[in-house]
Amino acid sequence: MISAAVLAPQTLGVGWLVYAPLVLWAIFRSPWVELFADRRRQHLLFGTVFALFMLWLVRRDFDTGVSYHFIGMTAVTLLLDWPLAIVGGFAAQLGLMLLGRQDLAALGVNGLLLIGLPVLVTEGCALLVERAQPRNPFVYIFCSGFFAAALSALLCLLFGLGLLWIDGLFAMPEWLEDFVGYLWLIIFPEAFINGMVISALVVFCPEWLETFNRTRYLSAPWKDDDSQH
Repeated sequence: MISAAVLAPQTLGVGWLVYAPLVLWAIFRSPWVELFADRRRQHLLFGTVFALFMLWLVRRDFDTGVSYHFIGMTAVTLLLDWPLAIVGGFAAQLGLMLLGRQDLAALGVNGLLLIGLPVLVTEGCALLVERAQPRNPFVYIFCSGFFAAALSALLCLLFGLGLLWIDGLFAMPEWLEDFVGYLWLIIFPEAFINGMVISALVVFCPEWLETFNRTRYLSAPWKDDDSQH
């Protein structure tokens, strides 16, 4: 998460100009009729927003104006699908803003980095997996869960550093050349947390995952020999 103090006003404005239509589009595409009719989905949405809010509260704030915390949006996207994932992430952002833990001016930039980008990566990985139509659920868990979360964390860090470098208001650390070694300390925990959550949901509550094809992954394999008996 990036503070507004280390971002240029132009970057903050562009962030809002891109993020606001994205949130409105997600609100428009969200299945509100099904949501209001299904109490289980309501509980999932509210529980996910609360979980994101608590996860983003557990963070390390640095004096330089940046904060580090886990993202968690990969699991949220697979659980709710992308429209409600963006809406839920935005609601969690508003909660942090009300507590004074996030700047209103930087809400757009942080929303694009921490919500829009992970949702895009996760949705892309999920679509590629669904196009391949594998029958092994471990393919879904690894590609849509572990790999998507790791890639989301990597891109979020790189794009965030890119913005700070372009604006020139953030004092880059002297150990930037060793940054590649520190990437694993951030990417692996993000992949592990999201992957473990998706693994548990696939095993215990596969019906909760909107992007999980239960008919294909969990159906018994058909054998031609069985039809002869």
